[in-house]
Amino acid sequence: MNNESALLAGGMTMLALATSALVVIPYLQLKDIKPTEGVKPYTAAQLRGREVYIANGCIYCHSQQPRDSSFAPDAKRGWGRASVAGDYYYDHPHLLGTMRTGPDLMNIGVRQPSADWHLGHLYQPRAYVSGSIMPSYPFMFDVKDAAEPGDKPLTLPPGYAPPGKVVVPTAAALDLVAYLQSLNRTGAVLPAPDGGAPAK
Repeated sequence: MNNESALLAGGMTMLALATSALVVIPYLQLKDIKPTEGVKPYTAAQLRGREVYIANGCIYCHSQQPRDSSFAPDAKRGWGRASVAGDYYYDHPHLLGTMRTGPDLMNIGVRQPSADWHLGHLYQPRAYVSGSIMPSYPFMFDVKDAAEPGDKPLTLPPGYAPPGKVVVPTAAALDLVAYLQSLNRTGAVLPAPDGGAPAK
């Protein structure tokens, strides 16, 4: 009976320590975090696009977490400053990612603001990035004989459009691009000292 009590007490102690380290302390550290300057709540279309991003596994190949220069040359790659907690204020759940088969997307809305580029890249990545290993997403597009009223067909590079057809993005593709274009975390990280310019 003594051994069982000691085992139970040890297990409860470890659980309490783990809960403190992984839940309580991070909560206390982050509970007063405010959104980074310029970060806004997602629109309805951007939230739908975020769901498309998750459903299609974009998170498995792309991170949303530029790292400090002491860890990786992300700033030299043009991916932006190192991320901070306020950058993810409206992200539930956050989409940090765990690996980078493709580039970091935290600031893709700034690096590549063209909706046409994003749509074409989703339809056929190799038409825009030579040697890309990203899969294409043709199921997010309708191939039609002719555009209908309200359609905005893609303008694809020569050789990538189906002959005699037009390629029209679906609502899911448009929402996904709206989400990607919203990824802009280039605002100031620290409050302005003494009313001066915000520190970055």
